[in-house]
Amino acid sequence: MNQLELKYGCNPNQKPSRIFMSDGDLPVTVLNGKPGYINFLDALNGYQLVRELHEATGLACAASFKHVSPAGVAVAQELSDIDKQMFFAEHLPLSPLASAYIRARGADRVCSYGDWAALSDICDEETALALKDEVSDGVIAPGYTDAALKILSQKRKGSYNVVAIDSNYTPR
Repeated sequence: MNQLELKYGCNPNQKPSRIFMSDGDLPVTVLNGKPGYINFLDALNGYQLVRELHEATGLACAASFKHVSPAGVAVAQELSDIDKQMFFAEHLPLSPLASAYIRARGADRVCSYGDWAALSDICDEETALALKDEVSDGVIAPGYTDAALKILSQKRKGSYNVVAIDSNYTPR
C-alpha cells in the first residue's frame, strides 16, 4: 500500500488528508485506531529520534512526543525505588523498554499529557502496561508482542492509535 487516508487534516473540521509514498509501499501500518495528520508528524519524528538514539547507544529508547516536539526522551536504565515513586511506577513490571518510556514520560509529565510514544524496540507487555493508564494518543514501534497489542487495542475503548513501522525505513 502506498497511501493511507487519515482521520482529518490538521484540525478535526478539515477534510481528511493522506500520507503517501511516490515510490514503494508506506513504511507504516496502522494496527489499531485512526491517526490524524499531527499524529503522524509526532509518530514519525519521535520514531526517527529513538531509532537514531538506539543506533548510537545500543540501548532500548523511548520518546514522548507532543505537537511535533519531544516532551522527553530516555534510554533504558534500571529505575531506583525513588525513581519508581517519582514516575508513579511502583506497581509496574519493568522491562528495559518500559523503563525507557517511563523515564521519557517522566521528564515532563505535563507536556507529555496526550503524547505519542515512540519506541525503538518491539513493544512488550511491560511497556504496554506502562502506556495503558497514561493519557496518550498513540504509539509507534517496529512491532508489538501479541500481549502488548491486545492491551493497547483495548485502550480508549478500542480507539487507541497503534502504528507499526518498518525498522529499516530511513526517510530521504
